[in-house]
Amino acid sequence: MQRADAYDRPPADAFGAFCHENHVGLPSTGSGPLAGLSFAIKDVFDVAGSRTGFGHPAWLATHPLAVSTAEAVTRLLSAGADLRGRTLSDELCYSLSGENFHYGMPTNPVSPERLPGGSSSGSAVAVAAGLVDFAIGTDCGGSVRVPAAYCGLFGFRPTHGRIPLTGVSRFAPRFDTVGWFARDAVLLKRVGEVLLGASQSQVFDRLLIATDAFDQCDPLVRPLLDEAVERLGGRLAGPPSPFRLSPIGLDRWLDTFRTLQAWEIWQSLGGWINRVRPSFGDGVGQRLAAAEQVKRGEAEAARQRADAIAGELAETIGDALVCLPTTPGLAPSRATAPAEIENAHRQRAMRLLCPAGLGGLPQLTLPIGTVDGAPVGLSIMARRGKDMDLLDFAAKAVSDLPTAPDTR
Repeated sequence: MQRADAYDRPPADAFGAFCHENHVGLPSTGSGPLAGLSFAIKDVFDVAGSRTGFGHPAWLATHPLAVSTAEAVTRLLSAGADLRGRTLSDELCYSLSGENFHYGMPTNPVSPERLPGGSSSGSAVAVAAGLVDFAIGTDCGGSVRVPAAYCGLFGFRPTHGRIPLTGVSRFAPRFDTVGWFARDAVLLKRVGEVLLGASQSQVFDRLLIATDAFDQCDPLVRPLLDEAVERLGGRLAGPPSPFRLSPIGLDRWLDTFRTLQAWEIWQSLGGWINRVRPSFGDGVGQRLAAAEQVKRGEAEAARQRADAIAGELAETIGDALVCLPTTPGLAPSRATAPAEIENAHRQRAMRLLCPAGLGGLPQLTLPIGTVDGAPVGLSIMARRGKDMDLLDFAAKAVSDLPTAPDTR
């Protein structure tokens, strides 16, 4: 049994994963399927009697104590898991790098000289370092999938709307989801059973290989990705089929995603920003300034395009399993200039990350090995509602794939 004072402070942490200003820890409230396990929460989940920081000290200072606990956190506590602390988030979740202008950057335990990925950076680092068994974050544009890939973890973004966002900081509601990390696929599935509830299992009938997504990849990681795709394909009855994920081009899909996401972010946060005038790091500040300029008509046109894309994806995918790289290449060096991260890495990554958001689709990233000591992630994606099928497939298929090193 945990000592009562074990929840008074974050676990000993040499990786900078945990929040200290607004730490919160709680013992489980039940004895369910996650009994004996520990977890952490991204600094966007409310816990009654404590303050949520949303990755920014000004947000922390201007918001009151939460009066209730986020639904996702409540479900995990009720299932027997112990909450060990809050984890660092990128500023207002508007980044994929893991760097926070105010609080610094957590250290990637697998590849310390490289970025950990964001915006659920602290949650991924806490799991990769073995500080907790699993952690939850949020994924709007890739904020679970990217840090999972960079830190050599299994990460899951569920079907949009499957998990209530009650008690989660509002960002871009069209795309926001609760997501989670684990070091093994079986635990990833166990957490899913608690957060998602029961669902009817169906078999995937074929593997669709998104050629336009793989065309975005760096040559350095392509051989490892191709090997993993071949192994996954061997688990399905039908032969793998190449196809173009976006008939009109991933760049055009990304334009639609970015316009609608930016509009929703400013609707969620613009009033507070104009009132408080907080300071931001360069990348986040530039994106927020651009979001303020999006017009309602532009957003409505993007919304209509996004609805059409979602319909196309549902029809195209059917009962197939879609395979695509999680990111185009390895995590950038921590020393990479912010402008290079924005121009050379973020844009390329977002081309691969935006389809799941536009379609509201579940996506799971698997660690398939390392190149030059840095983890590589491969994603599988399915139509809406097939979350548990994805989790079950990964739990069974992982024995066929190499895994990233255990850093515990």
